[in-house]
This record gives sequence, structure tokens and C-alpha cells, in this order.
Amino acid sequence: MAAQPNGLHDDELVTPHGDPSTTTTDEPNIAADVESDRDEDKDDDDDDDEEPKLKYDRLTSTLGSVYRNGDATSSFIVGGDKMIIGTHNGNINVLSMPSFQSLRFYHAHSASVTSVSISPFPPPMPDLRGDPVTRTATEPVPPPERRSTAASTVSSPPSRTPRQPPLPATPSNSIYVGTSSIDGHVCVSSLVDQKDVTLRNFRRPINSVALSPEYKSDRTYLSGGLAGNLILTQGGRPGVSAEANTNSAAAAASGWLGSIGLGANIGKDTILHSGEGSISAIKWSLSGGYVAWANEQGIKIMRSNLKLESVDSEFAWKRIAHVDRPFHGQWEDMASVWKARIEWIDEKNLEPDDDAPAKNGIDRAETIIADVQNSPSKNGTRRLKPKKEKLLVGWGDTAWVIQVDPGGAGTGKNIGERSAGRADIVHKLRFDDCIISGLSLYTPSILLVLAYRTRDDDDNPINATTTDTTKRGIHHRSNGIQPEIRLIDADTSEEVDVDTLTVSRFETLSAADYHLSTLYVPPLQPGSPVAQRGALETISEGIWGAGVTAQRIFSSGASIASLGSSGGDNGKGSLPRSMTGQAPMARYALTKGGHPLAVSSGLKIFIHSPYDCVIGVKRDLADHLSWLLDHQNYEDAWQLVNHNPEIVLSPQQGDEPMSPTVGTPVSSLRRKPSMAEFFADDTSQTTVSAEKQHNSAAEKEKRRIGDLWMQQLVSAKDWTAAGKVAGKVLGTSSRWEHWVWTFAEAGQFDAITPYIPTKQLHPPLPSLVYEVVLGNYIIRDRVRLKELLELWDPELFNVGSVVNALESKLDSGDVTEDTIEGGERGRDWRILMEALAKLYIADGRPKQALQCYIRVQNADAAMSLIREYRLMAEVADDIPGFIMVRISREQMKLASLEELEDASSEAVQLLVEDAYQGLVNPHTVAEQLQEKGGSFKPFLFFYMRALWTGKGSESELRATHARIVDEGRAMVEGFGDLAVELFAEYDRDLLMEFVKSSQSYDYEKACAVCDARQYIPELVYILSKTGEVKKALFLIIDKMGDVSYAISFAKEQDDPDLWDDLLDYSMDKPHFIRGLLEEVGTAIDPITLVRRIPEGLEIEGLRDGIRRMVREYEIQFSISDGVAKVLRSEVASAMETLRAGRKKGVKFEVLDKEPDHVDVFVEPLQEAQEVAEKDDAAVTKRVDAAAEKIKPGHCVGCSTPFTQDERETLIGFACGHVYHLSCLLDSAGASSSASAAEMLQAQFAEDAETSSHSVGAKVAHAHLIRNAISGGCPICAEVAE
Repeated sequence: MAAQPNGLHDDELVTPHGDPSTTTTDEPNIAADVESDRDEDKDDDDDDDEEPKLKYDRLTSTLGSVYRNGDATSSFIVGGDKMIIGTHNGNINVLSMPSFQSLRFYHAHSASVTSVSISPFPPPMPDLRGDPVTRTATEPVPPPERRSTAASTVSSPPSRTPRQPPLPATPSNSIYVGTSSIDGHVCVSSLVDQKDVTLRNFRRPINSVALSPEYKSDRTYLSGGLAGNLILTQGGRPGVSAEANTNSAAAAASGWLGSIGLGANIGKDTILHSGEGSISAIKWSLSGGYVAWANEQGIKIMRSNLKLESVDSEFAWKRIAHVDRPFHGQWEDMASVWKARIEWIDEKNLEPDDDAPAKNGIDRAETIIADVQNSPSKNGTRRLKPKKEKLLVGWGDTAWVIQVDPGGAGTGKNIGERSAGRADIVHKLRFDDCIISGLSLYTPSILLVLAYRTRDDDDNPINATTTDTTKRGIHHRSNGIQPEIRLIDADTSEEVDVDTLTVSRFETLSAADYHLSTLYVPPLQPGSPVAQRGALETISEGIWGAGVTAQRIFSSGASIASLGSSGGDNGKGSLPRSMTGQAPMARYALTKGGHPLAVSSGLKIFIHSPYDCVIGVKRDLADHLSWLLDHQNYEDAWQLVNHNPEIVLSPQQGDEPMSPTVGTPVSSLRRKPSMAEFFADDTSQTTVSAEKQHNSAAEKEKRRIGDLWMQQLVSAKDWTAAGKVAGKVLGTSSRWEHWVWTFAEAGQFDAITPYIPTKQLHPPLPSLVYEVVLGNYIIRDRVRLKELLELWDPELFNVGSVVNALESKLDSGDVTEDTIEGGERGRDWRILMEALAKLYIADGRPKQALQCYIRVQNADAAMSLIREYRLMAEVADDIPGFIMVRISREQMKLASLEELEDASSEAVQLLVEDAYQGLVNPHTVAEQLQEKGGSFKPFLFFYMRALWTGKGSESELRATHARIVDEGRAMVEGFGDLAVELFAEYDRDLLMEFVKSSQSYDYEKACAVCDARQYIPELVYILSKTGEVKKALFLIIDKMGDVSYAISFAKEQDDPDLWDDLLDYSMDKPHFIRGLLEEVGTAIDPITLVRRIPEGLEIEGLRDGIRRMVREYEIQFSISDGVAKVLRSEVASAMETLRAGRKKGVKFEVLDKEPDHVDVFVEPLQEAQEVAEKDDAAVTKRVDAAAEKIKPGHCVGCSTPFTQDERETLIGFACGHVYHLSCLLDSAGASSSASAAEMLQAQFAEDAETSSHSVGAKVAHAHLIRNAISGGCPICAEVAE
């Protein structure tokens, strides 16, 4: 059944490419020339040249062993980490990638090899954790001698052919290689077991062979050729060369030997299809479920016997689709000549589309993602639907993109029926200027086509002047032109990119001589074993590099670096420009034998001609950088390096391997730090790190590109853009100096100045650069000068030179206070003065700077400078000018007092603080302000008021506010009369406070000032202080008419005569009389007041006044009576407390002595006693010491303890001290009383009963006690004294 187009595209023509310029060379060791296929008319200056997508290099010199003895390649295949090449001499070369080391070489055929197939395909990648190297590098594989027959390959005498060491049986090596040849044979050989080889003769040229993906177990392959039969071969005994049983003689012999029991397992051949002309290509699908082949009638797709469910066994080897070949043009004659190119595509192993997101370089097409059935299977688990597969066919001038849908249970109207599958044409493209020599997918949407051109650069047909085909099958031409690699958008049929390849002897080659194959190398995942083992163990960033370990590569003398050395420089020469951005490990791999384009990850494109092998890969950022530089697009180039510094290689030393992380030699990573580095601090380490970064390869490249960019813009006279670029790209002082001078010579200061470094470079930029720029703006643009001085640190330039230039400009008279610039008077003069002040400060001359700021009335700067440098002494000679720093002439004339106060507040504050600190004498301030006349009188008032009120900073003066007020008022006392005058004029409230608090002013002058201004309360107070109370009272009554104030004044003076004067004056004024009655209170006798009221005088409110006065007296009496009662109560309470205290007993302890206790004490010597009595100080000290040593329960006088049977009278005081009566009398100095007391005591002891009733004895005893306690406690009395 024929596969019908799905309606996406019909036959579409690919627009012919332009005229490429070509270069022919036959030297095998020169990189393949890659030239863009576009119209490049040099006369039209085409600036829209597009960057190519791919880059290429020739592998011919690396594959020197393949081309030995004049051999030429005829077919090849790449898969896993292997490249297998068949030659026109019938040789098979198995190479390991990316080193292209020869793993096995054998002679399989006697004529050209037409196709190569491997099983499984694609082969497994190397196991990075356990696979050893495929072959020791010291064991090169010698080629065997040529044989006369193909069968000699199966059994070769060891004496004639050196035996090849076997390869380790790793998964990546356990593959089978099937080859076909025009000699009619198909050879299938195991890569690890040299004895496992079968050779089958079909007696007709075989164009293609396809091994089963499971050949190891089913020993099955398909083949086809000129006979037109698609043959399925199954079985066959290893090590035996057999005839195919499709041959009539072989079939008859096989049947006869089998009938007599002498047959052998020589395999079975089955013809699956025939009768439609020669078969040119056969390919098994990647899943193994389908087979596609092409014959002269079209393209066929059938279901294989693999991966079939038991219910679908009948679909084995059933054809599911057919695509007819085109019937236009030369197809009738060339269908059997043009070789079809068939490729099954795994879209996971493609480059991602530029406009599609990709993860780790893998873009999974929607058609490839496995669909999960929504309904569970019988066992409850979900089943994965078979994936759709994509098939590419390029044949003649037509390409097809076919999607093969898997079969299975039917749906819709076909429910219940099962299908073997179906195929739909997704895209069909026709080329009218080339023949397809190879086809693949570059991205899921871009076709990769190896085009053999049939039209020349002028779009004229090329006549095929082909000579006779040689024995080896090479078609010789004389007018062939270079093949092309084309990238074509499958959706739009537009050419995305076209590259022309110049290969050796391309003029003699035909379309069938070229072959294309691709290989995708996935990138290493971060957690993969290779990434953990390190880059040196894998050589490259690609996963396949694990096939060769670093130990064997770098330790062996016959390593891959020596491979193919006889064939050229082996890649050790200078790298092509397109490869300058390869990773350091790739460069190292190149110097050791690996090719830089082969070691990286991504899609590899291999193109073979009989005499050349070319590899193509996607251009990386380093190639993009090279292209940008070639096209002088320095802006994009600089941005590229800036964002991707890793694309610039660090300098290498010899062939030492580079660290994959920092691009430095491995030996340097293991270098021990020096002592200086070990003991360096963090700051020095940071400096060293920054210096290393500044000198890194990326930074140097950025500076180099930046210089080119600058030169380009300057050459174009685009100074503004060049200045902006300079700010980004110039990183060293030398380059800055060069370009600043360049701009200065051209007079383009405005373009470069905004970008000149504002921080010091290392090494520093010469100060002359900054000085020249500033000098330019001193002359030309003072506004810009101001901006630069605010932006640039004075350390960048010589301050003295700039100061001299400013002073010269000001002295020249060109710029003055009256010149007008920009509609503003004195603008430039102020700018120059302020600039000069700023530079004075930077030069350590703050005094001159202050003078400049005062001249331009820059109050903020002046105040800040004064505070910072303590410069008030510098302005002491011009106090008025200092105060006027914020006040203009217009303000002096028109401003209000409040506005003047605000404008001068900071200056006054500084003057006050300096007065407190003794820096500026208040007399100096007062004198200078008074000399200026009345216009400066407000500022003198502000100053005096600030001193009087203590206006000052406590933190600055380091004093409390009260102390500041006291100091300030003391200063104002020296200006008493001036203060009275100022306060009277500007602050009347402060005047009253001053006249009440101060004694330093002249009363007569003060009275005159107050009288002139009619300040009656102040005048009354001053008169009262001078004793003129009557005059003051009359002023209150006459001028103020305030009876309350008059009464209050009279009360303050407390003068009876003044009350009489007040009464006399008030008697004819009824409202005064009423006021006196209401407010006088008890100050005067109310009876006297009432009696003095004239009879018949009508007083309004008299009754109420009298009633109020009486009520006040009653209240006063009540208050007095209440106070008396409170006092009596308090006295009674105090007396009660006294009596209770006197009745209170005195507690003291009594010592209980044992019956047998004896008191022992030592009498002091009489001499010592006399000495003690004479020395009063010693006596006092002993008394004090005795007082301190008093113990409870002991007599204070004799210090003996009291007992229960104590017979002597004990006297205790409220202080707690207890005495024997005799001891108390002794301490009081009454010796006679003491003796009398002892006698009475003895009398009481002798006759207790008689004595107790003797009144005389008791009276005498009481008398003695009274005398003893009359002075109180002797000890406490002495302490009190």
C-alpha cells in the first residue's frame, strides 16, 4: 500500500543558492575550507552577511591509516564511540572516537565496500565506571596482507598475518559489524571475537546490508543489491564462508546434502520482495520494529518480526507503506543510478531549535514523546504506547520526511481490528540544483543535506562527463564542483545556512562518492561518574571520552599522540581560527591526538569522500566571537566576552593539561603556597585576586577588542559613541591616557570627560590627564567644571596646578561678580570661587577657603567649615560680614525681623558658643555691630538675647543648661544699659525679666527708656527699686488705673504710709473704694477703711464690698481657729508620746553565774592610772574605745556583767546604756555622791527590811539618783560633744 501525503506539504522547490566563491586544494593536512554560499558582491558592500551555523575541519590526517597504500573510502557508519569505515580495497577499519585510534583492521572483501551496518544500533555508550580502554595505546594494529579471495578473511594463517590482540568484551565493544560489497559477499564479524565471523556469497553485487538490532541472538540480517531481491538471512555457522541458498546451484546442493544427512547449518535465505529493480539502501528502524528500503520503483516500509505481540505475529515482514519515486525529469534514466539515503531519526539526539527551549542540549519533539494510555491495562498498570518513529529519505533531487505510526488495536470505525502500522509523509522537498548525497536532521525542524550540485555558480547545468567506472567502483568525472552542506527549514523549505566544502579531487567525484552520517554526543550530567572522576579521565566534556583513561594516554610512549604521525602533523600545528574558542581540555586533546571538534558534546556531522573525511559541528561562542571580530562587529564581540569570559583561553605552558574549572595548568593547582601567601591577610589576598582577575585572559581580550572598537568609532568620527564605549572597555591607565589625548587633540573633551575614571586606577592614570581636562573647562565651561570637581576626588590630580589656573582666571578680570552668564549675574564668578574654596580645603588651606565662601555668601559651606576647622577666630575681625553670610542687600532693606532672625540664627549661634568658650569676646561683637549703625541693631539684639536666654549647645559646650544661662547672663551684665535699650525696643517681656534679674543697669537711664516708651509696669518696678514707691504708686493709679495692681504693689512694699497714700487717693474714687473693699483682705484694718469713706459718697456695690470683706475676715478667723486646734492636737499627741517613752522600761541582760564561779580581774597600777588622768586625749580615746566595746548585760562604767542577785542600784537610759549607780556617779565626777551611794547601798544590804522603811534613806537615795541622771548618759553626751 502506498503511503499518502498528510497534506502538510506538496512538492516544494528549494530556492537555488547563490554563487559561492571557492578555493581548491588537495593538501590533506589543511583544514577544510568552509565558505558561506551567498551572493557576496564586493561592489555592493553587503553588511548583512549572516554568520554560518556550522564549523568544519578535516580528519584526513587523523585517519592516515585508512588511506594507506592509496586506498579510498567507499562507505562508513558512526555509532556509540566507534567509527567503522569500508574502503574500495575491501578493508574494514574500526576506529575509537574521539581519538580515532584504530581498534581493529581486517580485509573483508575483494572489491569496494558498499555499505556498513552494526548491531545493536546505536551501540551502547561506554560504561564510565567500569569499562577499560578499548586497546592499549602501545599496541598498534598492523594491516593484514591482501588476500586473493574474500574467504581468506575467515581463516588466515598466523604466519602470514600478525594476530590482533582481542578487545575487552565490554558492552560498548560487544557489537557486530556487517558489510556488503560489489563482490557479492556479505561479511558479518564480531568486534570482540575474531572467530565469530560469517561470509555469505550472493553471487550478485550487494548494495546494502542491515543487521538485525538483535543479531547477537537471532543471527538475522537483510541485504539487497543489483538482483533486486530483498533477502532475509537467518542463521549461519561462525567461521564458515557459505553460498546463499537463493542461488540455484547452492540451493540444489543444500537440498541434496540435506537429504542424505550431510547438510550443515549454513543459514537460511528468504526473499521478502523482488521484481522492482535494484535495491540501493536498506535500514532497520531504531526500535527494530520496522525496515525501510528503496528500489527503482520507490520507498518501501515493512513491519519486522521484532517487538511483535503474540496477537500480531501475522504482521511479521508485512509491508505497511510504499512511496512512489518521482516521475519527472531524469528519474526514468537515473532511478537505478542515484543512491537512496535512508536515515531513521532519534529526535532526542539532535541539536535544539534556536527558538525552542532545550534541556541539557536535548529537545524532545512532540511526536517522539511516548504517550501513556489513559486506561489501565488488565493488571492495573499503565502501558506505554510504542513511539512514533521518523524516517528521512533522500533520493536524487527529492527528500521525504516520513512519520511511522505504530500499529495495534484499531479505534473509531476500525475498532476491533489490529494494524501493523502506517506511514505519513510529513514533508516532501524537491531540489532543482543538486543531488542528495546524504541526509539527516540537524534539529527537529531543520534538515541537514549533503548536496552534490548539478548547477554551477551561474546556475547552468553541469554536463556529466563521466568516464568508465574503474574496477574499484569510483566514478571519475572531470567537471564536478564542491559539495555543499545545507540546513533547510522543513516547514518553510527555506535555506537556513549553506556551506561549501572543498575536498580533495572533488572534480573527479560523483554524488555516490559522498557519504554523510551524524552522531550525537550527550553532555556530561553533573552527577555522572565521569564528572566525579574528573575531566582528565575522560579527555573531553563529552560522555564518550571515558573510552580512553588519562593514565594510559599520558603514560604511554605510543599513545594516541603518535597515531598517524606519518600522515602529517596530526593536528599539532596551529589551530584553525574557528577552533580558537575550544575548551582547554579540547586543545589538550588535540595536542595529544584527539581532535577538538570530536571531543566536545553535541551533534557531530561526518562527511566522507573517497579521499577525505570532514567533521562538522555547531559553532560555539568562541566561533561566534571569531566571526564577529572578522566582521569588525566589535561591540557584540566585547559584549560576548564580557558575558562569557570562559570562551577565551588562558595562556598555556607547553602541553601541560589544563584544569577544566579555571583554565590553569594542573601542576599549578597542586603547587604549594609560598610563605608570603600563607601569612597574607584577607586584604592582600583580595588585592591579589583582583589583580589576577584584571590580568586574566578574558580581561586582556576584552581590552584588545575594546581598543579595536574604539578605533573603529574614532575613525568614523563618532566621538560621542566612542566616549561611551571608552567608559566600558578601557581598563588600564595606559589605554586611558592614550585615548584621552586622542580626544583632546581632536577637541572632543565633552565626549570623553563623562567616562574618565573617577577612582584611582592601578597603576594610576597620570594627573596631567585630569588637569588638562579641568583646564579646558576652566576656560570654556564653568558649569561643567563644577560638576567635575564634585565628581572627581582631588587625589586624582595636582591640586596646586588647578588652583593656580583658577586664580589666574579670576585675576584676569574676565569673570567678575557683575558679569552675566546664562542670564544670571556673577554665575561663573561664584562657580570659580567655590571651586577655588573646595581645592583650598583639599590643599589644607581652610582659612582661604572660608574667605571664598564668605565672599560668595555660601553660608552652608562656610558654617560647616567653621565648625569643622574651628575658624571663628578668623572671622572675629569681620563679625558683620560673617552675620551677613546668609542675608542679601535686598533682605536688609525689606525683610522683617523674623526673616532676619532666621537668616542670621546660625551665625549668632556660633558667636554665642564661641563667647562661652572664650574664643570671641562679646565686647568685640558688640563694638563691631554698633559701629555698623542702626541697621545692624537687630543682630546685636539677637546676640544679646541668645546670651541672656542661654541659647547654646549643651553637647558642644559640655555644660548644663543652667550653667550656660548663668554664664550668658553674666556676660550680658556687662552691657546692662545696652541690654535695656535693645530689650525695650525688640522684646518688652525680656525687658521686664532683665530689670528684675539684673543689677548692672543704670536706673535713671532705664527709667528714661521706659518713660520714653511708656512702659509703666517696668517703670513702676524700677521706681520701687530706687525707693520712689509713692511715685510708682501714683503711676499705677494715674497711668494704669489698675486698683488690683495698686493693692498688690502696696502689699509687696508693706509700708503703712503707702497704704495711707493709697486710701487718701482712693477716697474720691468710688471704684477704687469698692476695689479696696473687695481685694484688700486683711492687709489693713477694715474698720479704718470704712471710717475713712466720706459720708454721702455714693459707691456702687458698697454693700457687696463690705459683705465680701467681712466674709474674708470670717474665713481668716476660721482658718486661724482651725490651725490652733491642729496645733493643740499635735502638742497633746507629742506629750503623750513623751510620757509613754518615759514610762517605758529599759531592757538589759543579767548574767547567770554558777555557784562556784569566781570573778577574777586585775587592778590597774596607780602609776598608769595617774598618767591616764593627765593625758586628756588618751582619756577621750579610751572612752570612745570603751563605748565601742560595750556589751549587752554589762555595766558601761565598770564593764562587769549584771547578776540576778545584784544588790547595787542599776540606772538605765533610753539609749540602752545601763550603769551601776556608783559607776554613774564616778563617771559624772561626783566622788562624794558615789561614796554616799555606796554607804546607802551597804546599809540597804545589811538591813534590807529596816532600810526599806527608812524615809530618810529613800529620800537620800532618790536625791543621789537625780543628781546622777541629770546630765543624761555620760557616754552619749561625750559622743555628742
